Formats: sequence, structure tokens, C-alpha cells
Amino acid sequence: MESFLVSALKYRPTSFDEVVGQDSITKTLGNSLKTNQLPQALLFCGPRGVGKTSCARILAKQINTNNSDTSKDFAFNIFELDAASNNSVEDIRKINEQVRIPPQIGSHKIYIIDEAHMLSNAAFNAFLKTLEEPPKHAIFILATTEKNKIISTVLSRCQVYDFKRISVEDIQSFLVKIAKERKLEFEENAFYLIAQKAEGALRDALSIFDRMVSFTKGNLSESAVADNLNLLDHQTYFELGELLFQRKIPQILMSYDKLVKRGIESIQLIKGLGDHFRNLIFAKDPKTAALIEVGESIRKSYTEITQTISNDYLMDGIEIINSCEINFRNVKNKRIHIELTLMQLASLHFNEEKKKGYIITPNENDRLVINSDLSSSFSVPHSKNSLNKNKKSRLAIEKENQETLIEKAQDDKKIISNISDKDLDFPKSKNIDLKTPVSGFSLSSIALKKAASNINSSKEKDFDKPRHDFEFKTLESLWKEYILNLKKKGKKNIASIFGVSSINLKGANEISLTVPSEMNKVEMMKEMDNLLPFLRKRLNNYGIKVEILISEATKEELVYSVNEKYKYLKKLNPSLKELRDRFDLDF
Repeated sequence: MESFLVSALKYRPTSFDEVVGQDSITKTLGNSLKTNQLPQALLFCGPRGVGKTSCARILAKQINTNNSDTSKDFAFNIFELDAASNNSVEDIRKINEQVRIPPQIGSHKIYIIDEAHMLSNAAFNAFLKTLEEPPKHAIFILATTEKNKIISTVLSRCQVYDFKRISVEDIQSFLVKIAKERKLEFEENAFYLIAQKAEGALRDALSIFDRMVSFTKGNLSESAVADNLNLLDHQTYFELGELLFQRKIPQILMSYDKLVKRGIESIQLIKGLGDHFRNLIFAKDPKTAALIEVGESIRKSYTEITQTISNDYLMDGIEIINSCEINFRNVKNKRIHIELTLMQLASLHFNEEKKKGYIITPNENDRLVINSDLSSSFSVPHSKNSLNKNKKSRLAIEKENQETLIEKAQDDKKIISNISDKDLDFPKSKNIDLKTPVSGFSLSSIALKKAASNINSSKEKDFDKPRHDFEFKTLESLWKEYILNLKKKGKKNIASIFGVSSINLKGANEISLTVPSEMNKVEMMKEMDNLLPFLRKRLNNYGIKVEILISEATKEELVYSVNEKYKYLKKLNPSLKELRDRFDLDF
């Protein structure tokens, strides 16, 4: 059996020209060699498998061969140390002793310390003096994946080179080049999946490449690679996207169930679906289509599909996917969370318009299906003749359902008429239009619509009721009576807030209530549902409005910092300043 050399070693670069995805670093190092401006201490840092050690070895070989006889072997001038297994002070002391001896051949001795972050603090400290003042013939190259673990005194003595993750396109191109050299049959999109799985590490990509060659027997197709790596190929997303665009919710849920049984992680599906929507947006413009990191055939498919989909739908879809991904960790039942997201995507738009309220559509069983924005639905029986009605009848049905929702909201027992226009951010000169559609996806919009309906209903109910004038003394006595009632009910906290608050009459029907803090204002707002009916009934004035303000004077009197505490105590006792000056005390 012949020995097999893995691709990560077989295709390891031997010159800067062969290094993949690190052009800026290799160019800088090459120019430093040409101009003879190479520092004596370098630090290569970055993720795994991006070429740090390879570049260190290439640089070490070229230092002595630069402007020299290339026929000589300078391998004896290169010393490589694995700091993971040689991280003690004794190992560094040996280097400090060896570095004093000049090289017999060549001009420099090069010391490569790999995984430098594994050195102990004592070893770093023993190495500091040598790094700061190394002999002229010594050059140190440190390589690490964790730059944050290198002590700052070492960082300040090194010229730092940050290696970046290799792009998917660069890895894909390199794998295509290797496959052509080995005369393998392949699909470019298969290499895209491998590059995506490698997460910017070329070494990982080459390891996966070897495994896929063995699995597919030299015929690397996208579907075979996706199955072996447990990934979703582009065709799966195209099929799922088609179901979403056609609003086939049962088929979508069945497809998702199959993916779960395959072992596909839900978060992986959502991330891939987000990339799918992103690619569809980019494919709309030839300029941005080049940003899609796929093969030419897949890019054409994206361009064809996106012509039939509106930008608004794609943007709204990405927003839903993003919200799903953000909330994924906090959800206990993750499957329901994903299923709800898929249903929202499927029922997001109707006839290329964003859904507002409820959408009524006929199904195969001659029943009108009323779909809400949250993808819940119920069916209403109807005659076959109703399917032949024009669009006006559908709009009438939709309007009737919205009016039903408004009537239910008006029956709510909560009284929100005490909320001022400022709190709701409504202009005083404009009336609230309850018939304006509000997106059902926004919980805040639902609350706003409900509050608006209660305000208008309350105004309609109280419009014909009496509005007798009253004096401040009567209001003050009722205020004290209300506080006593609160204490009898055991609501001592809110009673104390009422006790420290002050009331004033701004007009015939406007009461100004000043509270000490923002928290007190919140508690007062909660109690308004009980206070307003009490005052309106006892004063026989149903036009009363209450405005809650926060006392500015109380804000100014609050003491937070040490300096403010000192100034406050100094006002109470001026001799405190003399005591502080005499003993030279701090705050």
C-alpha cells in the first residue's frame, strides 16, 4: 500500500506567490526583503489554517537566500520551536544562549516560535530582553492564533501582521485548480459548499476536499457533498423559496419536517434562508449580482427567479428572518419558532402587497380562508357563486371584519382616555383614524390601535354627559378622600405617592398632577383607570383630563455622585469644609 500525502501538506506553498488570500502581507514581506528593511521580531497572528506558519517558513528561507547563492542550503539556520510543548523558562533560556552564536553559513539565524500564546508569563518575561535587543544576526518570528493572550510588552517589541480569513471565492478557485490538475469530475457549487464549511481556513478546506474525493470516488457533485457534510445545497433553498413565494404552507411544513429528520440544524436553515433572500436582492442588479459567491449557473438562476419577486417582499422577509435568528436562543420550543417564521414568510404578502389586517382567499374546498398576519387561519363556508364576485365584494368582507375587530376593542374595560396626546405622540389637531390599516406583525401597532379605539369610544360615550364647574377646594377634599380609600384597601405604596404629589387646576376641565419621579408617574398612570371615573362622577364633570408631570425641583435636589453629596452636606454644615481642608481629606 502506497503512502498517501494529504492535500494540506502536498499543496503547502513554498513561495509567497503560492500563498492564497494573503496578498497584502506577502507583498509587504517581499518588499521588506528587497529593501533590506526587515525587523528582527515579527508576530504573525490570525485564525487557524490561513498560512501563518507557511509564510514564516517561506520568509525564513528567503532571508538568507536573498541576494545570495541559492545553491547553498541554509536549513541549519532555521530553528522552529513549538511553544505548546516547550513553554517553560528553561526552553527560553536555551534559545537565549543559542542566539548569541553567529551562523556559520548565511547572514542570519531565524527562530520560528509557533503557538506563541502558549508560553507562560515567566517564559515571556525571560524572552523580553532578547526581543528588545537581539543580536544583529538573529530574527524571531512568532505565530499565534490568539493575539489577546500575548502580553503587551511582547507586542510592543514585534512588528504585527494580522492574517485574515480566506474568502470563499479564493478557496473555491484553489480547489477548482487542484481538481483540474488531478483530472477529477466536479461541480463548482460543490467546492462552494466545502469553502463555506471551512469558514475561511484553507487547511480545513483541503482536509474536507480529501474526504469528499474518497466519498464520491472522484465525482464531486453538489448534492453528494451536501449530503455528506449535512449541509443544504442551493437547490433545496430554491425549492423551499418557491413554496414560500406560492404560499403553500402545508408543503412548507412538510419540507421542514424532512430537513429536521435529515439532521439539519434549525439555525443553519434560517441562516441559509437569509443568505438566499440576500442573493435574490443582489441578483436584481447586475452590479450587485457579482457579490453573490456562487457559480455562474446558480447566479443565473437567482437572476431569473428574482424578476418575479418584489423588493418589498424580500426586504420584509429578511427582517422576519433576522428577528427569528436574534430570538432563537431565547426560545424554548425552537421547532415552533421556526415553523411560525416560515408561515409568516409564506403569508407575508398577497398579490404583491403587504398584508394589512386579514386576507380572505378561497381554498380548494370552496371555503373562504381568512388568513391573519400571524399565519393563523380559519374557514367560513360559502356558496360557489361567491367565488365569482368581483374585488369590491372581497374588500367589503375585509372591511366588515376590520369593523368587527374595532367593536371588540371598544368593549375593552380599560379606560385610556387619561393618556395625553403627547404620550401617544398624536398631534392635537388631528383625529385618530381607526380605519387606517396597521401591520399585524407589530405588537406595538396592535396596542396603539387598541388605545386609539378606547380613546375615541370614551370620547363618544362622555360627549353628552354633564360638565359642571368645580372649585379647587372641592377637588382637594376629594383627593384626600381618595387617599384614605387607598389606605383602607391596603394600597399603601400608591397612597404614599398620592400624598407627596401636588395637584393644580390649569383650566375648567384640566387637572395638573406633579409627581416626584418617573417611577411615580408610571404608578400614577396605572391608577388613572380608577381615579378618573371617581373624580368625574363625584364632580359631575365627564370632561376632566389629568396631565401628569415630573417635578423639576425634585430632579435638581437628587444627590447621586460623591461630589454632589459633599456639596449637599456642606450646605447643611459649613464647618465640613474647614474639617476637609485642615486634614487634607478626599471626598
